[in-house]
Amino acid sequence: MSATTGEEHWLALRQRLDQLGRMKETADPDAVLAQRARQLAAPLQDEEQVARVELLVFELSGERYALSPYRVVEVVPLRQLTPVPCTPGYILGVVAVRGRLVSVLDLRQFFELPLRSLSERNSVILLSDGRMEFGLLCDTLCGTQELPLEQILPPLRHRHDSREGYLLGVTAEHWAILDAEVLLGDPRLVVNQQV
Repeated sequence: MSATTGEEHWLALRQRLDQLGRMKETADPDAVLAQRARQLAAPLQDEEQVARVELLVFELSGERYALSPYRVVEVVPLRQLTPVPCTPGYILGVVAVRGRLVSVLDLRQFFELPLRSLSERNSVILLSDGRMEFGLLCDTLCGTQELPLEQILPPLRHRHDSREGYLLGVTAEHWAILDAEVLLGDPRLVVNQQV
């Protein structure tokens, strides 16, 4: 990997997705196809020069998701989950991690995905940005993988997609790349009910 940081790669990804979105709105479909054909016909770049991004890949409700590992603190097995009364349904409960309680977000309910029962294979991906910290439930952790930046496409826009706004992009393999920054900054995920 080059001397650039992961944050710079994500900034480049956001800029590329914005550029692709603008092109999509204004471009003639035939011109877009011709441009893609020229790009595919061009000689391959040296592997060292291709910008790459690292992703943490996991499964949830039979779908693959990924996110930047730069906001991931650690991944722990789902053990001793304690439900918390009077919280939204997408707050699964809390787990104890090294002496502190961390809330666990169930993206299946938050994104209106099919629910499956919990098992010993479930894990919790702890996210933090220094101000906010919580865990994301995952069915199966698949590991980390590097992808060329140009293989990440802008997310498809659907009117009734509850994930809209939380996705950075999608891959050719149909992995949905979550934006950890947006999740960590979402005020709906702060449960601060006062008596």
